Amino acid sequence: MKILERYILRENLQPFMVSLVVITFVMLLDHLIDLLNLIIDKQLDVFMIGSIFGLSLPFILALSIPMSVLTASIMSFGRLSVDNELVAFKSCGINIYALLRPTVIAALLLSAFMVYFNNTILPGANHKLKNVYLRANYRRPITALKPGVFTELQRYTIYVREHDGDEMRGIMIYNSERRTFPQTISAARGDIVISNAGNTLRATLFDGEMHVADVKDHNRYEVRKFNRFVLNLPDLGFSDQGRDSEYRGDRELSSAQLHSRIEEREQEIVRTVEEMAQIDARIDQMRRQSDEPPRDELRKQVNLRNSSADRIEQLHNEIRIYEVEYYKKFAIAFACIIFVLVGAPVGMMTRTSGVGMSFSVSSLVFLVYYVSLIGGEELADRGFVAPWLAMWISNIMLGAVGIWLITASVRETKFIDLSRVKYFLNRLLRIK
Repeated sequence: MKILERYILRENLQPFMVSLVVITFVMLLDHLIDLLNLIIDKQLDVFMIGSIFGLSLPFILALSIPMSVLTASIMSFGRLSVDNELVAFKSCGINIYALLRPTVIAALLLSAFMVYFNNTILPGANHKLKNVYLRANYRRPITALKPGVFTELQRYTIYVREHDGDEMRGIMIYNSERRTFPQTISAARGDIVISNAGNTLRATLFDGEMHVADVKDHNRYEVRKFNRFVLNLPDLGFSDQGRDSEYRGDRELSSAQLHSRIEEREQEIVRTVEEMAQIDARIDQMRRQSDEPPRDELRKQVNLRNSSADRIEQLHNEIRIYEVEYYKKFAIAFACIIFVLVGAPVGMMTRTSGVGMSFSVSSLVFLVYYVSLIGGEELADRGFVAPWLAMWISNIMLGAVGIWLITASVRETKFIDLSRVKYFLNRLLRIK
């Protein structure tokens, strides 16, 4: 039996490794397409591009590893079925449960590793990736100026009708610094030079005018026209780009950190509820003391109560988001076992060992799983479904389907007859 278990594991290992490389590569290519605009706009160097791809790899692996388990199960057990090795095993008294045991144990160990991976490696990588993105966006702040959109850079609001590289056309700059009369500058065109690590902006404007209000007479202001004007914006708010952000979002936290944040918000809810009770008591006291309590004070107390109620709702929303991420870490990790339960009988019933068919079937199954996972996450974030159920419902449903398929394969039920499918396809092609 030990020899058989090693043989089954070896048959699963090779397609797993091949699937892992192919799926990860495809997902990286998809990530590259999304990054092309950022790479071109920000003129990223090779080191930063490599950092983005390297730090994106853990997130991709969190998805590609379970999908590779599914593909490998379909391919390996499909090959055993095509080569009639399953028939030989059954004739020797070896049932399907014995064949599945080493694969399920290996998937269980892989799931345990994925729990560690999703709780330790992935949050740190996501946090570093976010900081790399921040540094990338700070490289050329001018690319944040989108044509036809008012863009705020610290105390400046800038509007650009269009721009070509660093040259802009139809420029309007509004200085909203705290002063009685803000300054407005407009120009037909201009170019920009970035210095001080992207924190200082030097704009050279052409063919424009400057509107300056008269401090003494509020009804008057000057319009100064210029052919060339140099504007220095010394502080765009990007001076912190050399330091990484310490704030972590929900996907940058381990399960322990998520649990800690949930407890913090639950404690804050308790304190806020107590504050609301005190506010209600003050409002009742004001109404008992006078038939017409002071409107300003009453309005103030009502606004405080409404703010507290809004804060409680916000805290509940944050708790749901953190709980969703908490359960998702474990649900995706244990999907490895679920995909073995689904992939093995599908491979045996479809009798397919081809790479194309295996990838097609596994992609379809994983698409169903991923869509239900994302849909459940959205429903849980909005409070329609309990977070644990939203994240585990995909595993529960596919697990039940996998158990049913295994039972059907033990009874030698043929799930899909690919020979008939090919026959009808060939006839259809000949008809055309």
